[in-house]
Amino acid sequence: MAKEKLVKNITSRDENFAQWYTDVVREAQLCDYSSVKGCLNYLPNGYAIWELIQADLDKRFKETGVENVSLPLLIPEALLEKEADHVDGFAPEVAWVTHGGMERLQERLCIRPTSETLFCDLWARTVKSYRDLPKVWNQWNSVLRWEKTTRPFLRSREFLWQEGHTIHATYEEAEERTIQMLHVYEDCYKETLAIPFVSGRKAEHEKFAGAQDTYTIEALMHDGKALQSATSHFFGSGFPDAFDIKYVDKNNELQSVYETSWGWSTRSIGALIMVHGDDDGLVLPPHVAPVECRVIPIAQHKEGVLDKAYALLDELKKAGYRVKIDDSEKSPGWKFSEQEMLGIPTRIEIGPKDLEKNQVIVVRRDTREKIVVSMDEIAVKLRDILETIQQDMYNRANDFLQSHVDTAVTMDEMAEKFKKNRGFVKACWCGDPECEGEVKYVTGGAATRCLIEDEDMISDKCIWCGKPAKHMAYWGKSY
Repeated sequence: MAKEKLVKNITSRDENFAQWYTDVVREAQLCDYSSVKGCLNYLPNGYAIWELIQADLDKRFKETGVENVSLPLLIPEALLEKEADHVDGFAPEVAWVTHGGMERLQERLCIRPTSETLFCDLWARTVKSYRDLPKVWNQWNSVLRWEKTTRPFLRSREFLWQEGHTIHATYEEAEERTIQMLHVYEDCYKETLAIPFVSGRKAEHEKFAGAQDTYTIEALMHDGKALQSATSHFFGSGFPDAFDIKYVDKNNELQSVYETSWGWSTRSIGALIMVHGDDDGLVLPPHVAPVECRVIPIAQHKEGVLDKAYALLDELKKAGYRVKIDDSEKSPGWKFSEQEMLGIPTRIEIGPKDLEKNQVIVVRRDTREKIVVSMDEIAVKLRDILETIQQDMYNRANDFLQSHVDTAVTMDEMAEKFKKNRGFVKACWCGDPECEGEVKYVTGGAATRCLIEDEDMISDKCIWCGKPAKHMAYWGKSY
């Protein structure tokens, strides 16, 4: 049956990737701009994806001992200024509340860009003894950062995220928690979002404001650009000391605490779109698909077709699937195209001939493969098909990532590879930000994404200046 093109408003991905992305967000009805410049309305289709990500992450967090809390939206200016590096890092992005009603406030209040200061202020007043530690907390909220350039999900002024904050009695325990949460993020990206990545420590000048170490997950989009997809930060004792957070240990001696923070945002939805999407729209991994399957009756006006489709819908719902039916008066071709646009992983076609044969046709969104399944087995077989889709989507994305990682030992080689290819280039570097700036200029935007610390360096010289190399890094252009 010919498929009617619902996707005529989607630009080809290879023709104009930025426009393709915007078109998919619009046509799949994931979000829309609000009347507040740079802020989004999250529509049901987009927010449902976030709810599934949130539920998955929240479960993973709690398995490691994380507890959820909720702290205020507003931060007093004096509180924000207690940690100098933090203030300097966020000052250009802060929005201020100056009036309450008609009266000017005695002290400006910042709308939270992040909540380290609020957590530290609370802990300074409540943590007194080693018995009060550790604190392993998280909150799901929105934050506001006054970005100049915005794009749906990738960069907006207000965005949804989670921010975890912890304090510990020892340096080692805090450092271990920092790495543990990075691994939680890695597992979620791989197992739930079917997105591969490179990960590691950020260069010194790329650390989060006030952090001693920042660890990042860098996913590769289809256009060959990297997307910083989640971060975990180790603060040491500097931030807590600025707030005078101390505790009395078992020997009755006063000690500092050590802090971490870690965050994941709705930017991950942008990653889903750009890693898995195609020219027909969204392609969602089953684990984060709000609807795993859409039942589409064919020739539904014929006797028995709709009744059987509704019975199948009920059976699949009872079996635990997220499933809906399209019983509208639209043509089957239009229904197929809409299902593909929305990224629903499977559709089940059922018509008069299928009733005669006691079968249905399952069509995969990712490959368009048609699979004949007995009606007696569909409630079991559909789960197998969905899990195969999930794994296949990860494998394809990982093949793309691995085929777009290269190496370079000279600047000419590096410039040529970024000119010809998309993706990451492994290269060595002295650690000087000025050298990185020169590389970025020559390559048209490539910078260090994260350091590679578990492999032997491919050169002993900096890719730019030729001085002794201190690091090997993944270099790439990014969002």
